Amino acid sequence: MISIEHLSMEFSSRPVLDDVTFLINRKERIALVGKNGAGKSTLLRLIAGEYQPTSGRISREAEMTIGYLPQVMLHQDGRTLREEMLTVAHTSDENELARFVAEMDRTIIGLGFERKDFDRQCNEFSGGWRMRIELAKILLQHPDLLLLDEPTNHLDIESIQWLEDFLKTSPSAVLLVSHDRAFINNVCARTIEITLGRIYDYNVNYDRFVELRKERHEQQVRAYQNQQKMIQDTEDFIERFRYKATKAVQVQSRIKQLEKLERLEVDLEDTSRLNLRFPPAPRSGDFPLIVEDLSKSFGEHNVFHDVTFTIRRGEKVAFVGKNGEGKTTLVKCIMGQLDYLGTLKVGHNVKIGYFAQNQAALLDENLTVFDTIDYVAVGDIRTKIRDILGAFMFGGEASEKKVKVLSGGERSRLAMIRLLLEPCNLLILDEPTNHLDMQSKDVLKAALADFNGTVICVSHDRDFLNGLVSKVYEFGGGRVKEHLGGIYDFLRAKKIDSLQDLERKIPKDLKDLKDPKFPTDSKQDYAAQKAAAAERRKREKQIADTEEAIAQLEAQQAEIEQQLAFPENQTPELFQKYETVKHQIEQKMYEWELLSE
Repeated sequence: MISIEHLSMEFSSRPVLDDVTFLINRKERIALVGKNGAGKSTLLRLIAGEYQPTSGRISREAEMTIGYLPQVMLHQDGRTLREEMLTVAHTSDENELARFVAEMDRTIIGLGFERKDFDRQCNEFSGGWRMRIELAKILLQHPDLLLLDEPTNHLDIESIQWLEDFLKTSPSAVLLVSHDRAFINNVCARTIEITLGRIYDYNVNYDRFVELRKERHEQQVRAYQNQQKMIQDTEDFIERFRYKATKAVQVQSRIKQLEKLERLEVDLEDTSRLNLRFPPAPRSGDFPLIVEDLSKSFGEHNVFHDVTFTIRRGEKVAFVGKNGEGKTTLVKCIMGQLDYLGTLKVGHNVKIGYFAQNQAALLDENLTVFDTIDYVAVGDIRTKIRDILGAFMFGGEASEKKVKVLSGGERSRLAMIRLLLEPCNLLILDEPTNHLDMQSKDVLKAALADFNGTVICVSHDRDFLNGLVSKVYEFGGGRVKEHLGGIYDFLRAKKIDSLQDLERKIPKDLKDLKDPKFPTDSKQDYAAQKAAAAERRKREKQIADTEEAIAQLEAQQAEIEQQLAFPENQTPELFQKYETVKHQIEQKMYEWELLSE
């Protein structure tokens, strides 16, 4: 279906892809893996036709269609969700349109939207939800090839499961980039790794690929070490006999031998054996957290109510549920950042370590990456700072970067490293894996498994939670339900619950849902509603202004990317401008998240 032949790509004379060749066949589902910056997104953009290669070619079957979901995209405003979906319905036949509308409903509901969202303006949705809109539009077009760049980043567990099932039954071929190990294991039967500009193609799923890659890496290291020893021995011979006339012929022969030698390259940075440990947790009381009859509302919107649970010392638990159901809100109640009704007790001698989505904004921008960690590291761990930074993609020169030049994702990773080194006995982590690659996630997961304190983890990453947590708290419908067992025990139970939910009667008229216990016609209620509405309008204006700024910056970014698609435009100045705009987008996204909360 698609043939990639001897493909090479350079940015400012820096090779990203070097002589890459492979085929994509019909209905194949392929995972594209590699470290951040290895060239995965670049390869997707080349196949999508957004970039032109430095050399080589990409051959496509005639009339084949491609659906491409990038990490960053431009959005058109002025349409409702339903109207935006209908833009991909290229038919006027009523029967065909009816079938499309039924499929459209299933798709956008599967991706987490509710029917009440259908008539909302697209510009009312956050960047994450707009990504879901674009994904739905692509899926509904049933292209011959789907190119998906981190499609699960803004999806909750239920939506990820729905997308898995969709892709497994879709007739489209799939080439996807994802750091969600469970997702790519369940979807893909072939794995292509990009490393040092080259590709390694494995006709197996990701877990089997990891085993085979380890064997390949060990072989490469041995070959590299043998070659380095041969080079050193040859150079020693040349140096020793360079000025001896009787050895002149042999010396010249060895010099020519080195000149013709094809030098082996190998990625020597191996974090698989890095054993990162949290500092020993100070002993807390038996119950680090007790919650009784807890409720939280914003104006008239009740987020959750009657929440009661107790977390024991040493337990590791997960908070899961759809976006907007109150997971982060409850965490902020625990941290004392929000008021609430009910009882919330933090136990005796509890020292909380907290990783929030905006944690990166609190870093000192004038410090280097290395100094940021060096200032909090104590004891023997200080001798391993370079190794730790390498495990989290700050190896080599990257450790000397100033924090102020880092992207939002890089700052999040740095904030996570700093948290790992601070002594605490209750860790609260809100989506800690969003900006980590698989190796970094493995390092973090191993450290958490060894941690002798208590852990609360808000996450949609099933593979990360699997084997780590022994209890799951499900947020939904204003309630918090406790499930004993691991994340896959919860998912199995949830599937049964979902079938039961289908049998429940849903009122035909929304008026049936009104509760007579809460009258709305008193003057006092009216005044409160009016004040709440005014405050809401103010916040919505601020959010709209921020979203407009983000849209303008994303338009700049897209324009620069179009310029960078041509080698003659790939100057250091334009790359610096691209990084600056990218950083500004990250900052505005932080502002947007804070305003939305």
